[in-house]
Amino acid sequence: MTSKMVSERFNGRRSIRLPEYNYSQDGGYFVTICTRNHKTHFERYEELRKIVEREWLNIPKRFCTVQLDEYVVMPNHVHGIIIIVGATLAVAQNERARASLAPTSTNRQVNPTIGRIIGAFKSSCANAWLRYVERQEWDAPVRIWQRNYYEHVIRNEYDLNEIRKYIIENPLKWALDEENPERGISM
Repeated sequence: MTSKMVSERFNGRRSIRLPEYNYSQDGGYFVTICTRNHKTHFERYEELRKIVEREWLNIPKRFCTVQLDEYVVMPNHVHGIIIIVGATLAVAQNERARASLAPTSTNRQVNPTIGRIIGAFKSSCANAWLRYVERQEWDAPVRIWQRNYYEHVIRNEYDLNEIRKYIIENPLKWALDEENPERGISM
């Protein structure tokens, strides 16, 4: 039984990942991460929106081989471009110590997979939100994220520029978005 078949059998879902693709290799990835049941939590809870934005911007601090490009936090989802830039030597206390390290399997930073990056992001957002809700003693939703996420491997400069344009223009198209619960309601 292939890993794809195992995934489908146990998760009841078909994977949208490219078979045999290494999602930790250098390159750009466009991701979309949705809220649970597509609820407009980031519109309703300003503090949650701030947490999501802060944690998104903290991704490169957590993963030194990751850079961020365009992103947007929409009312019920996040779009962003994540760029894995390659493994580097593990962080040393100073330049001299770094220079003395030979790249071996024990001191190289391994690229994280996109799945690991997104999992860490979702987890850090959920934990920060839970702490905030508990401090406020609110009855607010605790589970904010949908189980999975969408990703697209960015293949070339044209693809990258089209995705950047899509992300930048996405807020302008929210009124027409099929996930917008107020779509089609006239004011």
